[in-house]
Amino acid sequence: MSKIRVTKEFRFETGHALYGYDGKCKNVHGHSYKLAVTVIGTPVSEKEAVKLGMVIDFGDLKKIVKEEVVDLFDHATVFNKNTPHLELARELETRGHKVIFADYQPTSENMVIDFADKIKDRLPQHLQLHSLKLRETETAYAEWFSEDNK
Repeated sequence: MSKIRVTKEFRFETGHALYGYDGKCKNVHGHSYKLAVTVIGTPVSEKEAVKLGMVIDFGDLKKIVKEEVVDLFDHATVFNKNTPHLELARELETRGHKVIFADYQPTSENMVIDFADKIKDRLPQHLQLHSLKLRETETAYAEWFSEDNK
């Protein structure tokens, strides 16, 4: 049977600051991110299966991505855990703000790698994460492809 790619898109708002950066993005700011998640697999072919013809139920994919990415990052501010903004980040936390301390510089490139790792671990074994596209602005995005990361 043919392999099919299935994509679901997500939107979330996240703030960040780029520690040590030499431009405007060293300041705390935010983006309206758009994330496209594509998985590849063979549609279910067992005639009695409730998911007959599906590679994955879009609702199942939505649940995974919401739990691993969207619910965590939406309306959060992400800081590199080594940031000089640590005092600011801690102050935000004490005031009830959602703050994420990442092991990486929170660029779109590093975020998409993090998201790929989180999503891959949750997919059913018969599916493969094919690609992610994280759009930071209307004209700028980072992409992750499984074929580039074998």
